[in-house]
Amino acid sequence: MAAEGLDMSSNGDVSSELETPVPPEVMPADQPELPQPPQPESSQPEETAEHTAETQDTSGAAPYPTALEEGDDEEGELPVDFDRLWRVAHDNPQEFSSWTDLLQYCEQESHTTASRRALGAFLVRYPLCYGYWKKFADLERRAGNSIRAQEVCVRGLKAIPLSLDLWIHYITLLQDTLNMNLPESTQHIRSAFEAAVAAAGLEFHSDRLWEMYADWEREQGDLRAVTAIYGRVMRIPTQLYRGHFERVRAHLFAHPPKDLLPPEEFKRLRAEFQQSQQVETAPVEGEESEEKPPGEETPEESNTKDQDTEEDVQKMQELLLADRQKLYQQTELEVGKRWAFEEAIKRPYFHVKPLDRAQLKAWHAYLDWEMSEAEQRVAEAEDDGSRAGRKRVLVLFERCLIACALYEELWTKYVRFLEQHSVEEAQAVYRRACEVHLSHKPSMHLQWATFEERHGNITEARRVLKSLEEAMPGLAMVRLRRAGLERRTGRLDQAEELLREAVLQSTETPTLHAFYSIKLARLLLKLSKNSAKARSVLLEAIELCPDNSKLHLNLLELEVAGDPRGNGIGVQQCVSRALAAPLSPHTKLLFSQRGLQFAEDFGATVQSVLTVYDEHQKLLKELGSKKRGAENGDNDDPEKMSKLEESVPAPSMATPPMPPVAMATPPPPMMGGDMSGSHYGYGGWYQHQQYGAYGYQNPWNYNQYYPPS
Repeated sequence: MAAEGLDMSSNGDVSSELETPVPPEVMPADQPELPQPPQPESSQPEETAEHTAETQDTSGAAPYPTALEEGDDEEGELPVDFDRLWRVAHDNPQEFSSWTDLLQYCEQESHTTASRRALGAFLVRYPLCYGYWKKFADLERRAGNSIRAQEVCVRGLKAIPLSLDLWIHYITLLQDTLNMNLPESTQHIRSAFEAAVAAAGLEFHSDRLWEMYADWEREQGDLRAVTAIYGRVMRIPTQLYRGHFERVRAHLFAHPPKDLLPPEEFKRLRAEFQQSQQVETAPVEGEESEEKPPGEETPEESNTKDQDTEEDVQKMQELLLADRQKLYQQTELEVGKRWAFEEAIKRPYFHVKPLDRAQLKAWHAYLDWEMSEAEQRVAEAEDDGSRAGRKRVLVLFERCLIACALYEELWTKYVRFLEQHSVEEAQAVYRRACEVHLSHKPSMHLQWATFEERHGNITEARRVLKSLEEAMPGLAMVRLRRAGLERRTGRLDQAEELLREAVLQSTETPTLHAFYSIKLARLLLKLSKNSAKARSVLLEAIELCPDNSKLHLNLLELEVAGDPRGNGIGVQQCVSRALAAPLSPHTKLLFSQRGLQFAEDFGATVQSVLTVYDEHQKLLKELGSKKRGAENGDNDDPEKMSKLEESVPAPSMATPPMPPVAMATPPPPMMGGDMSGSHYGYGGWYQHQQYGAYGYQNPWNYNQYYPPS
């Protein structure tokens, strides 16, 4: 689960020894590793490096030291209202406004220590808020610690690698703080640019990043790198694709091709130009070639020299532009396919406010279309195209899950897509969803556990369910999933132990205690084949909650399922116990008729059957004539039937709501007071016309078997 951030000590003061936990690794699987900030110079105290190593998180994320170093706490105590706002935020971690109130207060007070701690704890829970990562980095930079500022940006980019604003902020920070007289600084910035375009270069609105990269390389004097950058971005459908083409045109005609292309590519361009010249100057068939005066060079000879004429340069530039023109037309077609989808997206950033239905529908439609495009390229056996198509699908999902991070349906959609290609990538998405963004939604964790179990990762499935139960105790569905997992893996003893523990822990909640007791008893009866233990569990639960009809019904089911030749006493005891319990009249009548039915079917003597019958008749008299008429099957009066149905107690479980515990055997039809054939339900069977030929002229009448009451 997502960490809680900084905890408060018992006296309400924030401990200076605590650290802000680092969020788990949330980068896409193919995300290149970010360039790490340069190590501090030798003049910096050694304690900084040691402290950074000590605060390295075991999850593998980039380290970020937030405990105060010596000399940092120069501002004295924390602001007056910090403790109060901090407690409000931690008592309601899902209340976004409580966190923003805390952050706004720290910013107003201009208190570095308080702001650092508040931002660190906030970004653990809401890592997609790129604006606060920028504020965090600016805070550290104003404090005079550029290394920390860079580390904050690295952490933020690992949490939200598609944030173009954060990438630009990070690269600008490097340009402002690194010593550009050192050759490694240039390489460091170039690596940052490459990581940026690899992570977010396919984003539809990535034009600003690409242009920034091209301008920086132009400032470095590397025109070939600028050409390569434009060649890459022109293959990507982006919002400002036309502007890129215009800049490419200006770039190509501002410099000779020899300065814009690598040597090998320039040789190919020159060879193509020479071939085109040969075609133009080739003599027409039947015409004699014109002789040249001695000493005058032919076009072929002149083109072999290193120096190109101005006309040759211009023609080669036109050839380069023609190639870019083809790329531009292809990209324009791709942009046109996506333009309507992009126009429908109104909120591409993260916010806790719900999205309207139209926005969710737009994301679903865009994702479905992009996935169908990728599948089509795979069907056409385009290796490069299929890889690019899958990459675009991944980028679009990542974009979607910035704006829709709180919607389980879109995380599930992402996992289903990834599962077709890589189980490991799907696992990483489940971990990101459950441990960062949906830590408070148990259904996503249950999906994750099922996913791990389905792929044979039983240990991980156990861990997921156990962590969920520890974070959100009291959820019956989680405890049942844990017991079910152990049962499916053949560990019945562990399943029984989990249910017994749940029974003991729920004694203060009788309804939940009854629910777990029924589950435990059914496990003992059906799988462990131990009816004695199952009976003991139900009897103990009935003592605690005697008015729970489900307990009595399950105990009756247990007794009826036993050997009828020796279990008659148990059934009658169960019926007597239910009749003495504070149950509704309708439920008591149900138990009485079940007891009578059992006696009729399996009674050892006729006297025992008559005894049960007499008890049933007494119960009917106690309920009154009106109740007796309804129970005798007066189905002609709908009002009476509706009142009878309303008298049945509705099953209710303690939070969380669970599906009703169904009886393995449905209750039999209601028995009437006089037990006549028509009311009992058997009369019609015995009076069927086909039995008249066998001598059954008189219908079977229970009054001939039972004495009249």
